[in-house]
Amino acid sequence: MGIEIQIPDIGDFKEIPIIEIHVKEGDTIGPDDPLVSLESDKATMDVPSPSAGVVEKILVKLGDKVSEGSPLLVFKGEAATSPAKASSGPAKAAEAPAGADSAALLAKQEQAPSSASSSRPSAPTAPAAPVGTLPDFSQVHASPGVRRLARELGLDLTAVKGTGEKGRITKEDVKGHLTRAAAPAAGASGTAAFAGGGMGIPEIPAVDFSKFGPIETQPLSRIKKISGAHLHRSWLNVPLVTHQDESDITETDAYRKELDNAGKALKDNGYRVTLLAFLIKAAVSALRKHPEFNASLSPEKDALILKRYYNIGVAVDTPDGLVVPVIKEADRKGIIEISRDLGAISAKARDGKLGAADMQGATFSISSLGGIGGTSFTPLVNAPEVAILGVARAKMSPVWNGTAFEPRLIVPLSLSYDHRVIDGALAARFARHLAHVLEDVRRLVV
Repeated sequence: MGIEIQIPDIGDFKEIPIIEIHVKEGDTIGPDDPLVSLESDKATMDVPSPSAGVVEKILVKLGDKVSEGSPLLVFKGEAATSPAKASSGPAKAAEAPAGADSAALLAKQEQAPSSASSSRPSAPTAPAAPVGTLPDFSQVHASPGVRRLARELGLDLTAVKGTGEKGRITKEDVKGHLTRAAAPAAGASGTAAFAGGGMGIPEIPAVDFSKFGPIETQPLSRIKKISGAHLHRSWLNVPLVTHQDESDITETDAYRKELDNAGKALKDNGYRVTLLAFLIKAAVSALRKHPEFNASLSPEKDALILKRYYNIGVAVDTPDGLVVPVIKEADRKGIIEISRDLGAISAKARDGKLGAADMQGATFSISSLGGIGGTSFTPLVNAPEVAILGVARAKMSPVWNGTAFEPRLIVPLSLSYDHRVIDGALAARFARHLAHVLEDVRRLVV
């Protein structure tokens, strides 16, 4: 008996039209393979397959409008193809140059079961795939699956003419472009063909490591594939600078312990009062004083979009990789309420139950490694945000008080920022204000 597959949680989006169907009846597909692409007025997203299986019946057609829970298709049993075998497709695609080889590869991919990874269904994080070295083509009118395919094939999508609805570039357009380019590209080397488009960065050559000793291939988790593409895009597009500072949190940590110990029942409810709650409140104070940090560049890169709300993204370590859920309206919450929210989203993250809405809308992010260690690091800006705060482990240090050295608890702060928006002096002022507020809890309520 077939299993009905429905549209999963896609955040606040409702009645979104289907712009592309990636499978057909009889196809054998693997976990996380894209089934359909949806497009709202705010975002384009792929809907991934929840498991391996065979498509028995497709219940939708192009142009249908769907919401969470809408029937999508019917699966028949489990796929006979193993995940490892299915994943060999995109690996080969990523190594192939544009031109004749790419056209042949595309044809081979269309004959084999689909194996590209799906994108995270949220506007901020965009396509998810093993990242190549071309741009993400986010401004090109194409689905995430087509943009991902272009990156894997080393193809500049801006050179492709779209024949789909409203000029959308389809997979057929990509295939046709590669076929037309095959003749002149046939005599060019893979590196030369690739260097002619996109960022012009040559791919790292493939190495057969098995020649040197035993190896084991371990597939990346879906979270790492999604975040890897996003982080690489940010690294390529954001001119990053990191400013280091530190804060004396001796008194603040004493107060934190009072709150935590006074509310022992809190531990039974799934949360603790940690330094992160104070960091969030201090960050809001600094964002209010320096609104350039609570902003994003306009798509044209000629203006700042200042946000009058304060949603703080918090990096959470999970067994499958790093995720960044969001504490909404942090400016309106106290330490206890923020601690409660942190406990709830951390539990959801560890259990793999975070929805798209849980990870959308951040205006500034904090990555805290305090529970693990380290003295400083360079966090990557979570674009389209323009700054992120990294926090390493606090330690007792001798501090001169004017007459003698005394032990003080010092926490290292690493502020990474987009240098197109923020200069070094402004970053230093922001970090100093945040550190100053964090040193005295009374300043958190001013």
